[in-house]
Amino acid sequence: MSTLQQLTAADRGVLRFITAGSVDDGKSTLIGRLLYDSKGVFADQLQAIGRSRHHRAGDEEFDLSLLTDGLEAEREQGITIDVAYRYFATPTRKFIVADAPGHEQYTRNMVTGASTAHAVIILVDATRASDGELLVQTRRHSALAHLLGIRHIAVAVNKLDLLDWDQAVFECIRDAYAALAAKLGIAGFEAIPMSALKGDNVVRASQYMSWYQGPTLLQWLEGIEVQENDPAQPLRFPVQWVARHNGSQADDFRGYAGKVASGTVRRGDRIVVQPAGTPATVARVLTFEGDVEYATAGVAVTLVLAEDVDVSRGDVLVHADDTDVAVSREFQADVCWLDSQPLNTARKYLIKQGTRTSAARIKAVHTRRDVQVLEEREADTPTLAMNDIGRITLATRDALVLDAYDQLPATGAFILVDEATYQTVAGGMIRR
Repeated sequence: MSTLQQLTAADRGVLRFITAGSVDDGKSTLIGRLLYDSKGVFADQLQAIGRSRHHRAGDEEFDLSLLTDGLEAEREQGITIDVAYRYFATPTRKFIVADAPGHEQYTRNMVTGASTAHAVIILVDATRASDGELLVQTRRHSALAHLLGIRHIAVAVNKLDLLDWDQAVFECIRDAYAALAAKLGIAGFEAIPMSALKGDNVVRASQYMSWYQGPTLLQWLEGIEVQENDPAQPLRFPVQWVARHNGSQADDFRGYAGKVASGTVRRGDRIVVQPAGTPATVARVLTFEGDVEYATAGVAVTLVLAEDVDVSRGDVLVHADDTDVAVSREFQADVCWLDSQPLNTARKYLIKQGTRTSAARIKAVHTRRDVQVLEEREADTPTLAMNDIGRITLATRDALVLDAYDQLPATGAFILVDEATYQTVAGGMIRR
């Protein structure tokens, strides 16, 4: 890639996306095709997969799935187990892509990859859904993508080369997914017919599907508008570390380091330290290069306050005129249960939200989402099994600053950790 192309890609920013679907839908092959056709693969990588003893493609072809299936167990079985991250760039922008497992038992890995994604590609094997009956994992991953607030969804109808590029099959699957999207509340999606193995409609338009006039997958990815740093959002600054030196002197330094999670903080802003509710004024905004007038979401800074107030790790700084801040020790949330041990309301858990860690107790399990019929049902037992999605009520030892996940994902998300085993047992989204 030329220097000009690199600069152009950097100027557009980074798009993070994930591939999801059922087993053998071709997710790893699709990512390998994107990397290969966009010139994101080095010659020695191609030589390595060509020599692999797990090579499954024809003699004249590269097994592109091996570019992402990095674990030996993955290559032996021909399945994806862990989330594999790959990086590539085009003259338009840079990409970080995550390849999520298709097996139901690895759904928790899909949640991990999707939690920071701007877009999701749902793969559908046309040979297994030619009658319009979508597989359970397609439904599950679509429900998770919607639950996690991913707004950009592409439905990649793959392996159409095995069905003689049948337009009717594509339209049947597209219509079936439209019905699924309506039931889930997904506002819109892009359906793209393709063959990941042959490369049709992945990077280059297919010569076999003249009936399709839409974008290729890469064109769709390049066209997504991502606005991460919305200055209109309310300020959320979780304090990560209290920086202090020369504490014995009159001119000692005390600053509060962290990353702006949302909104903008400026020198002179009146703020409130939550959850204590202590007012203060921002005297300085410091970066590695020195003082600046302001900082926006995603920027790591150290804030110096004019007043000598009590601020600790885990506190959240918000604007003084923000009347929508909720602080509580009890709230409802949607969780995806990730642990092989079922949820137990008698067990002790830790909640990690932003930079704060607190003890937590699950008071009640209200509903469980049935991915087969895509409905929320009243929970008949106070538990959730691995990969279950449900709504619960949590009580915490310390008061937390609560934001609805669909409003402010950076501070509306949390994880639960088993206090005894220190295993991450659930990922959650606060619902106010």
